[in-house]
Amino acid sequence: MKNLNVALVRLLQFVVFVLFTFIVLVYFGTMILLPLDMVVLMAKFLNVFGIGTLFGAIVAVPVVAFLGKIVYSTPGLIQMIIDNGIDLVNTGKQRVEAFNKFAEAAK
Repeated sequence: MKNLNVALVRLLQFVVFVLFTFIVLVYFGTMILLPLDMVVLMAKFLNVFGIGTLFGAIVAVPVVAFLGKIVYSTPGLIQMIIDNGIDLVNTGKQRVEAFNKFAEAAK
């Protein structure tokens, strides 16, 4: 019975690990893909007004770059975004390590 309890604790530990890994990957992936999505949306928006998608993308890239520069130059904003991601990583690590106490108790 003890081996079953340890196996269940380890299974739950693995599930929590996978969950937090997924959350961190989604968080940082969103930060990377957000400017690309803005370019696509601006190009589609300009296509509604009759400007071709290629020309719309050529116009949208500098606009998104300028908006990125504004976000980057905002004091503390980038550091706060990175700190939030690091906090997610640390929280996940703490939650995964918390299962070790239960596994030791079940042995």
